Amino acid sequence: MFVLGLTGGIGSGKSAASDILSNEGIKVVDADVLSREPVQKGMDGLKEIEKKFGSKILTDEGQLNRKLLREIIFEDNEAKLWLEALLHPMIGKLIKNEIELSDSKYTLLVSPLLFETMQSNYCDQVLVIDVSKETQILRTTSRDNVSEEQVKAIIESQISREERLRAADFVIENESSLEEFKQEVLNLHHKILLQIDTKQ
Repeated sequence: MFVLGLTGGIGSGKSAASDILSNEGIKVVDADVLSREPVQKGMDGLKEIEKKFGSKILTDEGQLNRKLLREIIFEDNEAKLWLEALLHPMIGKLIKNEIELSDSKYTLLVSPLLFETMQSNYCDQVLVIDVSKETQILRTTSRDNVSEEQVKAIIESQISREERLRAADFVIENESSLEEFKQEVLNLHHKILLQIDTKQ
């Protein structure tokens, strides 16, 4: 199974790209969606988090208080590293299972932290959706109703734009119209299909 990794900074247009490919019949494995599974009520991930941070980390309904956890790991790097060491292997196993179950021409693995979490190891090639920092801030503040400072903090917590671009096999810039962006994504899709057919 050929796996194309898809990543990019916050507000770059990863979801738009994955929607385009999903409409072409490509199976999308979303690391963000899967990352919620180990921290659901009753799951091992959540039990370990509660052991570490106490019951304050749970809401009244016994769910993970994501906002509080985000605040803790933004302020405490050791806590962040502990959480990553706990959850990344669990998420990795879920990603692997999803890829193995895929029956489309190739599989798209979408992850904002593809390189940081080594999820790129599951991929044959990687597509980076690239936009300027200014565009990231503008899009994310208007989309998520968050402050510029929060967006900048998220950008800083991810690998640099330069590192991401260096590690990419393909780069699509998403600064123009949605129509142009869609065409570029589809062009790459056909290129990959051709690549797969040639190897078979």
